Amino acid sequence: MLHSLHIRNYRNLKNLHLEKTARVNLIIGKNNTGKTSLLEAIAIYAGNGNLHDLRHILESHGEFPSSRIRSDDGSDIEMIQYEALSSLFSNWKPGFTEEESITIGEYENEPLNRERNISEDNGSSAEKPLRMKFVRFIEETEKNAENIFYSRRKILQEDSKETDYQLGFQITDVGGQKFYNLRRDIFRNMGMAQNNSERYQLIKTANIDRQINGQLFDQITLTDKEEYVIQALRIIEPDTERIAFIESKDRRRERDAVIKLKNNPRIFPLKSMGDGINRILTIILALVNSEDGYLLIDEFENGLHYSVQADLWEIVFFLAERLNIQVFATTHSEDCISGFEKVLNKALTTASGHLIRLDRIDGDIRQTSFDPEEMKLAGEKDIELR
Repeated sequence: MLHSLHIRNYRNLKNLHLEKTARVNLIIGKNNTGKTSLLEAIAIYAGNGNLHDLRHILESHGEFPSSRIRSDDGSDIEMIQYEALSSLFSNWKPGFTEEESITIGEYENEPLNRERNISEDNGSSAEKPLRMKFVRFIEETEKNAENIFYSRRKILQEDSKETDYQLGFQITDVGGQKFYNLRRDIFRNMGMAQNNSERYQLIKTANIDRQINGQLFDQITLTDKEEYVIQALRIIEPDTERIAFIESKDRRRERDAVIKLKNNPRIFPLKSMGDGINRILTIILALVNSEDGYLLIDEFENGLHYSVQADLWEIVFFLAERLNIQVFATTHSEDCISGFEKVLNKALTTASGHLIRLDRIDGDIRQTSFDPEEMKLAGEKDIELR
């Protein structure tokens, strides 16, 4: 669990510092204040800079290098991939210094993090931030003791005058360093990008009926988590008895959700029951498959009537604490904020929660945090928080 968050040089988040994060965090703010960028950055951090995750983000922004024109020495693909990956950086044309690298993780200079030697969650040391940057390198040919030639990669210093260099992409995380030569197609043979991380689930704005919902349901079938899914669906359809995923009849390689209601012999396609129940299914399946990790939801309220949002927040808070999940969600909805505040201030709520507002001030993104008491007071005084 992240106890604070520092994001530097990722898209429009040039230097965002959240001094304190909670078990469940709701992010608000106007358009283009970095709410989605914040979720993407946490996904990259949780996935340890996995190339599948980076490709998925690039595809979602229309920045994936679809062109595969190659020169004999690979210089064309090098520039194509450099330009695509550069779109992840705040200045779009980053150099090779540490100051220009993307950094995501807990704030290293935070006194709490300096003093905390043991993580509160699992007894391990707090994790190091993840860093991504471009590097310049040359290939040197040398002889070993048996007079056999071999190549050795040499990373150039920032002030190097070497002109005949290649470009590389370097990712450093708690597990060490990963290096990618950009003259090779680093995304080759990945197919359609999917989240293959076990540490998080990311629900984008339009994901009401995700293709991977059937896979997520398979992973919790016949476990206690299946009952959590049924309970969540009962927020909208109280007679929900069972759900399953079956192959579609229109030659698609997808499986559709179907639902069995009490005292009704028919099996209904869940799609026929509206966006709300399908959105809840997507959220709850992602949640129960995020144990000991992160759940990231872009625009929590999409497809949900205001009257059911507090009930869903109650399940989110309960399972986040029970399954050791940290939740980050965004919203534009005052009803969503209200439902979040009501559940957070309930006497039985044990999970901590924070409301975080992002604002663009003089070109930089700044944050303001609201604790439960401040949120409650704002609601009573009819103060606009968005």
